[in-house]
Amino acid sequence: MYREIHNTAEDMVFAQVTETYAALEEQGSDICACRQCRLDTACYVLNRMAPRYILSNRGVARIERQAREHQQTRADIAALIHEGIKRVSHNRRPTADHIDGDLQRPDSRPVFNIPTIVGRLFNGLNFEPLSGVRVTLYREGAPVTMKDSNWQNPYDLVPSIQGTYTFWPASVSANTAGIHRVFEFSVKIEAPDFEPLDHFFSIPVASDLQPAPSFSMDRTFKLPDLYLFPPGEAEQNDNSERGELNPRLSVPKTDGLTTGPLSGGLSSISVGRRAVNY
Repeated sequence: MYREIHNTAEDMVFAQVTETYAALEEQGSDICACRQCRLDTACYVLNRMAPRYILSNRGVARIERQAREHQQTRADIAALIHEGIKRVSHNRRPTADHIDGDLQRPDSRPVFNIPTIVGRLFNGLNFEPLSGVRVTLYREGAPVTMKDSNWQNPYDLVPSIQGTYTFWPASVSANTAGIHRVFEFSVKIEAPDFEPLDHFFSIPVASDLQPAPSFSMDRTFKLPDLYLFPPGEAEQNDNSERGELNPRLSVPKTDGLTTGPLSGGLSSISVGRRAVNY
């Protein structure tokens, strides 16, 4: 009944525990890196951290905002992990086989796990986060199906999430693990007092042996910040090119197309009269 409720602290801890043990193995450490010891280390850390529960993509938007405000979290987790490894390595469970090193056991259903998509919207005139805006994620001309019913598409921005929108698309079936594929998406942004914006982007994904069991902030694809402008700003910026500078904002003319780098070296395109990303 309550399986949709998720503690995102677990994702952060599991990811860092895996990274830390992998680094120790590369260094030739003799510390046991079996599944049981990793789980014991993760439990040690989680018992000393405050949980961060979410239910939907609105909760993820708040977590994303908090993550930007608390960059010390990863350092705190790393310190606890090293403490936990020392404790666990000196008190290994005698009933465990200490062989399997995976935190999660795969099943036999290979899929493309599309990462969580995170972006932010701002007013292009005063750079304030926007609310009262509807954002819809599309693929192949249709709204994208989400991972479950707790993730909304379209997504309506409210003041408390400070312009942040998030989507977690459903996994796409694959023939086997290790296949590389590029998925094309777009977000359509609509707000009553602003010009509409269509932003196109690509996400490269390698297929996995199993569907991602839960949301993780470590599996996110961050879009560039996008800025919306009210109707008429296009004309004012056109006038600025003829020597009539817009005293509020000066933006180079793009004929409605603006490109910018995305993670993985890809580029994104925003289409709108004066809605641009910086």
